[in-house]
Amino acid sequence: MVPTDFKALIQRFYHLQSERLETYRLFEEGHEAYLRTGPQYDFDHYRQLVHEITQAFCGISNEVLQIKEKLHRDFDRPDLSEHIEKLQSKEKEKLELTAKLQLARQRAQDHPEDEDCQEKIQEIKHDIIKNKETLSEIMQDFKYDSEESD
Repeated sequence: MVPTDFKALIQRFYHLQSERLETYRLFEEGHEAYLRTGPQYDFDHYRQLVHEITQAFCGISNEVLQIKEKLHRDFDRPDLSEHIEKLQSKEKEKLELTAKLQLARQRAQDHPEDEDCQEKIQEIKHDIIKNKETLSEIMQDFKYDSEESD
């Protein structure tokens, strides 16, 4: 493989990360729209959104894992493949936290008198912020290490 293949692989990885961010944005917008349908809630529509979002995340993750393998196997870059492994783990955690936050928001909307709901939302938001900081650090390490070979 020639170096341009390496660069193309790295660019594809960055593109997939952008797709992931866009998918989160769509997920958040869809959840906000779902909350606006309360208290009856249009669950069928929301379930379809969750299905589509899940498929999008699975497709992105599968391709990222293929890139991870290629970096390790074809380019002998276990360092980059390790960054991707850490990233995938943190992305999984971020998705779980996002789902928890959505459930907490619906609970808070359904039970406005329950002050614990707002507290729980703040806790989850704090965990998401910490998660995003870690993701950002992993991406910085990946960027640094991938450019090192230029």
